Amino acid sequence: MKHNIHTALLSAAALVLIVGPGLSSCQKAGQENATEQATNEPVATEQATAGTAGGAQDASSQNARALLKAMSDYLAAQKVISLSYDSVFEVVSEDHQKLQLATSGTVLLSRPDKIHTTRKSGFSDTEMIFDGKTLTILGKGQNAYVQAEAPGTVDTLVDQLRDKFHRQLPGADLLMANVYDALMTDVTDVKDLGSGVIGGQECDHLAFRAKDTDWQIWIAQGASPYPCRYVITSKGVDQAPQFTMTIRDWKAGATAGQADFSFTPPAGSTKMDVKDLEKLKDTSDLPENYRIGAAK
Repeated sequence: MKHNIHTALLSAAALVLIVGPGLSSCQKAGQENATEQATNEPVATEQATAGTAGGAQDASSQNARALLKAMSDYLAAQKVISLSYDSVFEVVSEDHQKLQLATSGTVLLSRPDKIHTTRKSGFSDTEMIFDGKTLTILGKGQNAYVQAEAPGTVDTLVDQLRDKFHRQLPGADLLMANVYDALMTDVTDVKDLGSGVIGGQECDHLAFRAKDTDWQIWIAQGASPYPCRYVITSKGVDQAPQFTMTIRDWKAGATAGQADFSFTPPAGSTKMDVKDLEKLKDTSDLPENYRIGAAK
């Protein structure tokens, strides 16, 4: 806890120092009316302040990077992971109204090449199973499924789902073999914001900036630094919509339970050709009446 108090003080110092030069300018104007010697004092103060600010910001950035790397190393070391999640995906209408789509689901991951996910929302009820060779996507509402050969790892599956099938893995960024490298691509600014609490779990709260997005992550403190919440803000889209994923029921290793990645078609289900995946509407990431528009 002492470590986080120290981090919070560094962050607070950085904020104070952003305001500092403006205050010093006011002081300088008053002192110029007094003596020439006093005129020089604010300059020295500002220089000292600037140096302190740079040091505090560097320390905050280095600490945030170290915490993110520790989480990445911890995740990579876990052979089996299971979790439940709640997510909110924001969209913006043509008349600039921000709307939220809420989803819940589960993830069971066995590195390096097996994953079983579920996702349920008001417009979809999906199960996805990957056994290292075959990808199965089941639309429970239509009681229909598609299967496709997709040999490789979970990392390669993320790319295939996005590029070939136009689907996403829940929290894909957090499931990669090297989460640190995946998340830090194009990052230009890093901050450690101190402590936060998610679902009763005390976390380290980190904030990052990249060209097109800002993102934040809350990482559980202690021996198991797993991600508790992940937020992405799209800066290049009108109203800056966000994606938020909150993780609960985190388990790793032996506590994650038995992993089963076999697929048995439900009674009465229909197998569809993979080219007809778009007809399996309740596996879509967006409701049927939504469409993707242009960036602002």
